[in-house]
Amino acid sequence: MKFRGLKFCVMAHRRAKHALAHSLRVKLVALFVVLALTMAAAFTFGMQAAIGASWRAVAKPLLTDYVDRLAADIGSPPSTAKALALTEHLPLSIRISGPQLNWRSHPQEPELDWMYDDHGPGEEYKFFQRTTADGHRVQFGISVQAWNQKPRFIGWVTLTTLLLLTWVAYKWVRRMLRPLDDIRAGALRFGAGDFAQNIPVRHAHHPDELGELAATINTMGTDIHQMLEAKRTLLLAISHELRSPLTRARLNTELLPESTEVQPNREALLRDLALMRDLVTDLLESERLASPHAALHREAVDLPALVRDVVCELQIAHAQPDGSGAPSINTTLPAALPRLPLDPTRMRLLVRNLLDNALRHSHEGSAAPRIEVQPLAGGAVQIIVRDFGPGVADDQIPHLGQPFFRPDAARTREGGGVGLGLYLCRLVAQAHGGSFAVRNAQPGLEIVVVLPPHKA
Repeated sequence: MKFRGLKFCVMAHRRAKHALAHSLRVKLVALFVVLALTMAAAFTFGMQAAIGASWRAVAKPLLTDYVDRLAADIGSPPSTAKALALTEHLPLSIRISGPQLNWRSHPQEPELDWMYDDHGPGEEYKFFQRTTADGHRVQFGISVQAWNQKPRFIGWVTLTTLLLLTWVAYKWVRRMLRPLDDIRAGALRFGAGDFAQNIPVRHAHHPDELGELAATINTMGTDIHQMLEAKRTLLLAISHELRSPLTRARLNTELLPESTEVQPNREALLRDLALMRDLVTDLLESERLASPHAALHREAVDLPALVRDVVCELQIAHAQPDGSGAPSINTTLPAALPRLPLDPTRMRLLVRNLLDNALRHSHEGSAAPRIEVQPLAGGAVQIIVRDFGPGVADDQIPHLGQPFFRPDAARTREGGGVGLGLYLCRLVAQAHGGSFAVRNAQPGLEIVVVLPPHKA
């Protein structure tokens, strides 16, 4: 229990330290509290100094005369009855000491040091003491009971008031900084590509600094949205317009005579045209998937069967005309996996691109690429594709999956591809609500796609 309590205190201290270091609200409230305490201390010390000066100048002579009158009322020799009568209607504590009488009006209350010090009270307390003609010493003080009741109540009232003011200050600061939450949420929406909802501007006709900041960010978001839409429109238009001349060029190339002189150039031209066709297709698909309104045509898909079909297609596509030289691809698929609500066309694209990337970067003599499908807890599914090639530098791993990115070493244009394959895989995974991760597997690369369970 002690360890848990200590651990809780340490965690609370860390949270408070983190909030004080990173929360603007907490900083402002702390500043308010420190300022309030500083002003209260300055006011208290100032009032004490002023009252002390007034005491020495005005109040002390009056109180000295009053103590003389009280001592005269008690008489000489001192009368305990008269002293007791004074304490009944005045908040006084009286002590009488001398050769014949030693008496205290409040024996249950503790005495102050100066009241029984053999050397006598200090100079500042002498006016509370009188000596009668018969040698008795009469000392006057404030009753502890009367002194404790009222100040204690005032102390609790002061503490409660301070806490209430702190709570009101925190609520006011929180309300004042609420636009920062709206600005943060709006910035996150803009960063995710959602420009449909602007950041609300409070008091739009007479905005404060935070309102002006929100309006400026809204303007920036609108400009970014327009630029992105213009880029997307231009790219789609160019891609559509390129399809027709590419088709005609491929048709004209295929109509060339298959002579010995023309055949090598004809095949090279067909390869380049196919690459351009694939590039245009990938560009169109990437723009569709990158749109915040990308529509998936979901249906119940047998994912292991889809993976087997794609593997067979790739082996046939990479085989020689006589059927030899088909690449080996190792598969680890579950025996029984429920059908998943996926877009089959996009999933075929994802699996094909991942395996094609693994085949392209596997060297002769290395182990064959591997694809594995694993069911996860909660209905999620994990797809793992690994090649056993040279891999890439660690500093280039975060950039894989970005459009048109190709690492400098081992993965170049000569190896095939224009840098859109993994980008499309990431977009397909994200469109299904999943994740896409790349890591070095020593040797080779391992790509992990997690598809969450679909909620209707």
